[in-house]
Amino acid sequence: MTARTARRALTGALVAALAATALTTTAASAAPTAGQDRQDRHAAFRTALKAQVTAGVPGVLGQARDEHGTWNGTAGVADRTTGEQRRAEDRFRAGSITKAFVSVVLLQLEAEGKLDIDDTVDRHLPGVVRGNGHDGRRITIRQLLNHTSGIYNYTEDPEFVQKRLGPGFPEHRFETVTPRQLVATAMKHEPYARPGKLWHYSNTNYILAGMIVEKVTGRPYASEIDKRVLRRVGMRATTFPGTSPRMPDPSGRAYSSLGETGPSPRIIDATELNPSWGWAAGEMITTAGDLNRFYRALMRGELLPERQQRELLTTVPVAADGIGRYGLGVSTATLSCGKTVWFHGGGIHGSISMASATPDGRHTAAFNFNGDWAGDTAAPLEAEYCGTRPATVAANPSLTTLTALR
Repeated sequence: MTARTARRALTGALVAALAATALTTTAASAAPTAGQDRQDRHAAFRTALKAQVTAGVPGVLGQARDEHGTWNGTAGVADRTTGEQRRAEDRFRAGSITKAFVSVVLLQLEAEGKLDIDDTVDRHLPGVVRGNGHDGRRITIRQLLNHTSGIYNYTEDPEFVQKRLGPGFPEHRFETVTPRQLVATAMKHEPYARPGKLWHYSNTNYILAGMIVEKVTGRPYASEIDKRVLRRVGMRATTFPGTSPRMPDPSGRAYSSLGETGPSPRIIDATELNPSWGWAAGEMITTAGDLNRFYRALMRGELLPERQQRELLTTVPVAADGIGRYGLGVSTATLSCGKTVWFHGGGIHGSISMASATPDGRHTAAFNFNGDWAGDTAAPLEAEYCGTRPATVAANPSLTTLTALR
């Protein structure tokens, strides 16, 4: 969920043994199709995940679900010191994938008549969005959710980057930051554009969205997600840690270069951290299985009434060419084989994730890398939905832009 939106450079393998690590699989419970076993249906996905380890990611895990059943795969290590392998059930920090959950709650509140997503931000948070050209009286909740508000992204603030994301992280990793402080950081800068005039990804939008949930309901935003989404979908392994730096079991380690690039970046263990700096924009901890449950329910219309489902999936272009598009906490792209997928990526120190689904929700895939300086999140998407091996993935501007979102 960090501000880094450029593709991270690929590096050599960190440990020579990782390149030779075999992918482990758990076969699906459903019967295979004629002439094709369950494992072969996900061969390209398996190869793409394994390729990330060869490219330098310490370890990866992924799960795909379709009408034939569920497939789990892992490669590489969960712990570089002990050599412990990654497990399919490992929990990980999901970063900006959190945003879809916040959006769903706001849309549910709209369906209940408690707000309108075309309300101004100022109606619910009077005076909060002010300064250097920002004006919450001219910005709507919808514009927060689809990133057309123009509000400055606090994770692009140079001081914030240095202190929270870069070299200062080890010193400040356990500090608590409040939502008001995060918004105040954004207000020190000018907006990117007038509301509605430009798409620009901004984590500040979802900090404000979480604050609106709390103002309207009188309850913590995470409690509302738990009640309205997690329990409903059966996401028993998903948590919102608040200020706690600990990872629940089972989980592996998370490794970060703190933004350092080059052929041999310095890597640190960033597993324990206070995620309050991400809050409603990216604090969630989950599993690949839980993300697949959520995306299946979301795309099948099981979480929202018809009107709000249409709003969720109403998109705006993320670039002038109009190829990649963003809805309300979810993005969409057409893959090289012509298939359309809905998805969102997420990144936080040492953890890069992706959750995705076909428009009907019948085919889902989610995966996680436990390193943030290497790897390609577009390749596994292309592989699972198109059967394309990493070496043959065609250049796709939609994925280049949208899979890099943090």
